Amino acid sequence: MAVDPPPPGDPTEPGVEPGSAPAGGVESALPSTTARLLAFAAIVVAGLCGGLIGYSVTNLQCTNRCGGTGAGIGALVGAVCAAGGVAVVAVLVLRAMAEWRIIEQSGDPRAARQAQKTRRL
Repeated sequence: MAVDPPPPGDPTEPGVEPGSAPAGGVESALPSTTARLLAFAAIVVAGLCGGLIGYSVTNLQCTNRCGGTGAGIGALVGAVCAAGGVAVVAVLVLRAMAEWRIIEQSGDPRAARQAQKTRRL
């Protein structure tokens, strides 16, 4: 019974470092710098908007001279919640873009999962 040789770029192949790109494989699955900068900008804008909304809601609800401290705390909570929510969405979008790039370049839908497995090893 003949054993098939490992495919080129296989981590078990001698001389190939684990985690390196296979021959003819995907160079980098990282999203572009523009995509990462846009994600960062979206998080900052969401934080600013959440801060403004938190400040406004707290300032409108406050009746007994608690506008300064209470509104500041409301702004901080609003900013953190909004920025955190957008950050989660941004990370998911960037990961989906990376997976899509692997699939697009390799032509194999299973390639993205295989790339994740080799990164974990």
